[in-house]
Amino acid sequence: MDQGVVLARFFYTVFLYLIMPLVMLRLLWRGRRAPAYRRRWGERFGFVPSIPEARRVIWVHSVSVGETLAAVPMIRRLQQAYPDALLAITTMTPTGSERVVAAFGDSVYHVYAPYDLPDALSRFLRRVHPDLLIIMETELWPNTIHSCARRAVPVVLANARLSEKSRNGYRRIGPLAAPMLTQLTRVAAQTSADAERFLSLGLTASQLQVTGNIKFDLELGASQRSAAALLATQWRGASHRPLWLVASTHRGEDEIVLDAFAQVVEEYPDTLLVLVPRHPERFDEVAELCRQRGHATVRRSTGVVPASTDQILLGDTMGELALFFGACDLAFVGGSLVPVGGHNLIEPAAWGVPVLSGPSLFNFSEVSGLLLAAKGMEICDSAPAIAASVKKLLGEPELRRAMGHAARSVADANRGAMDRLLGLIAGLLAQSPGKGQARR
Repeated sequence: MDQGVVLARFFYTVFLYLIMPLVMLRLLWRGRRAPAYRRRWGERFGFVPSIPEARRVIWVHSVSVGETLAAVPMIRRLQQAYPDALLAITTMTPTGSERVVAAFGDSVYHVYAPYDLPDALSRFLRRVHPDLLIIMETELWPNTIHSCARRAVPVVLANARLSEKSRNGYRRIGPLAAPMLTQLTRVAAQTSADAERFLSLGLTASQLQVTGNIKFDLELGASQRSAAALLATQWRGASHRPLWLVASTHRGEDEIVLDAFAQVVEEYPDTLLVLVPRHPERFDEVAELCRQRGHATVRRSTGVVPASTDQILLGDTMGELALFFGACDLAFVGGSLVPVGGHNLIEPAAWGVPVLSGPSLFNFSEVSGLLLAAKGMEICDSAPAIAASVKKLLGEPELRRAMGHAARSVADANRGAMDRLLGLIAGLLAQSPGKGQARR
């Protein structure tokens, strides 16, 4: 192996070991508001339960909630296709962990992913011995990829996306990033633009396949639709009040949304704002912010149905956002008024809900382009712009229905990525040597 590559990974590894005390301190700091961050530290260093060697293991890694939710349908399909295999699911955050437990219970093996440290990875791989690693979207770690390559464990980057910003970041660490990419077995890219960016970093065409975005393959069953309709009936009340959902907000966005809401209720005073912060540790502060603004606020976690006098329902539960999209008249997707890059625009589109967003959309540039071209989405860059779009859509039901229909048409037209991805995975598993001890 090239000496420069070895040195780059050596210095990277030394750096990781040096900053580990700071990483632990950050977990403690985050644990002040989210106590789960203070638990299960051993798993992060590879101290996990051992899986019997004879069992075929498919390891799926998803960082947090967004990637985990995208992985859930894929994991279910893998369980159906390979009933004798054990799905080992790792996450990095407690919220991602909670989604895994809620979705699968004890039907999967679930632990936190090990940090990208050679000793932690060696311990983890000896105990889990995966036949295949599937990494969701963008979570690439040099030592993890290298350790799998040394053990002949194929690695698939599934539903892969690479923004211009991320590509520039990888270019700055070229001696580390380029060799890492060459050790990937396959990259299943969401779009041709993502594929081109991976190629520009040194990935070869033989490693690459454009499969599409599996989030378009969202299935909304009859029971889910019925639950969303019931929720809408409860929230609307006797007055059939309008429902505006603002989903996945980050710090700095809630104030803008509340400024916009103040303008909306001047014209539509009975509007119920359903406000869902992205991170659970922010639930209390956002609830307090709503009350400071003088809005009667009820929290979803209490189970109380909003009264006609309540103005804001704070979505402070986990795993219900999909139902909220189905229950509301229109949705604003957060992470887009601050430089985060946006969140999942496909979910509201699949429900046939008009989509509003801020301008920061580098994580969903292709999806936003499709929705904008179809007139299923509008971009609003300020509180007055948000208020104007909301009031226009609330005041023109036909426009709202047409916009929602256009959004759903985009979601329906782009299905099929899941089947292509599973076909790619099936090909690699068919080539897998199974539990041959030579590669252990």
